[in-house]
Amino acid sequence: MATKQRESLLGYVEPYSAAEGEEYMSETMRAHFTRILNQWKLNLMEEVDRTVSHMKEEAANFADPADRATQEEEFSLELRTRDRERKLIKKIDKTLEAIDSDDYGFCETCGVEIGLRRLEARPTATQCVDCKTLDELKERQTGA
Repeated sequence: MATKQRESLLGYVEPYSAAEGEEYMSETMRAHFTRILNQWKLNLMEEVDRTVSHMKEEAANFADPADRATQEEEFSLELRTRDRERKLIKKIDKTLEAIDSDDYGFCETCGVEIGLRRLEARPTATQCVDCKTLDELKERQTGA
């Protein structure tokens, strides 16, 4: 029987397959998610380095205002992307701390298990599907 693999930011990662009777968030589960998160963080940090190099190499003082504006817009988009990734790195660090303190994998709102499938899809998830759905509904209703 072939094991299903999924494509992610890290390439191909086999989803965690819990052994029969294995306790939720066992040491091996936490190690699995630690590896995923550390690799994800490393990939993001490498992307930051590439952006800095790219901006240094490509920076030019174009005489044509349209060319200069195009380059500035490109750099602006890259910097916004890197800013989102910087925030994601902070979230990854917070998640790694939760793993170290054995708080990982449980909903911050209600305390139930978030579930392996959700964590595989979103390793930094802090809420179960039900609580996240309620938060999103409240957000839409209040416009916040």
